[in-house]
Amino acid sequence: MTRHIPLQGVENFRDFGDYAAGQGRLKKGVLFRAAHQAEATDQDLAAMAALGIVTIVDLRRPNERERDPSRRWEGFAAEVIDNDMGVTGEDPWHTFLRGSDLSVGSIRDYLVEYYRRAPFKERHLDLFRRYFQAVAQARGPVLIHCAAGKDRTGLLAALTHHVAGVADDDLIDDYLLTNNEERFARRGPKFATVIETATGRRPSDAAMRTAMGVEADYLATAITEMKGQYGSVDGYLEKAVGLDAAGREAVRAHILL
Repeated sequence: MTRHIPLQGVENFRDFGDYAAGQGRLKKGVLFRAAHQAEATDQDLAAMAALGIVTIVDLRRPNERERDPSRRWEGFAAEVIDNDMGVTGEDPWHTFLRGSDLSVGSIRDYLVEYYRRAPFKERHLDLFRRYFQAVAQARGPVLIHCAAGKDRTGLLAALTHHVAGVADDDLIDDYLLTNNEERFARRGPKFATVIETATGRRPSDAAMRTAMGVEADYLATAITEMKGQYGSVDGYLEKAVGLDAAGREAVRAHILL
């Protein structure tokens, strides 16, 4: 199937359902993921409205939401899950860029360290908890997104796949769909210009692709940390996120055929 849903002003929009999952299969048309919707066209909004989305989880920091406020379709009535918890000062990514040599290695090291810490941030735990509670209530399709739709979104999508029983290979393959060559070619020059404006230096093509993309090692780092602190991913979900066995079963009941 074609997982990417082509929109004019919303990047990385795709359906992350329709995978074999344990003895069943994830539904199609229930789980969506994307980048922000600040540049959504009216046509994009109509397409999103037609998906029947009833819950949107905005994983961005408050300064990101203020900088790029989401556009909404006419008659918008979806629940929006977000928070302002634990956010002070400048965006760490921007702080990193100003002090970085913008090499592939430095960007990769930053992202590995980000994934080591991201599963345990207070604001992420709150958002993850509320997301799974919303899914378990079976009200309808859900959209999860952050700024680029790759890291925070990728982590939450992977956790959803884990709960559903999606095989590790499929889980990783879905995560890596962010590395879309057409998106790199279309958005890369604009992304590089943003970095050049912020730092006075223009990243190489390889560095740009590293910053815009994901690697399996990133997700593996997060999973290793979850297991190291809580014994297993289920242990992390139960003790850190608050999603116990009954909660996981309720989530599966909604998203599996």
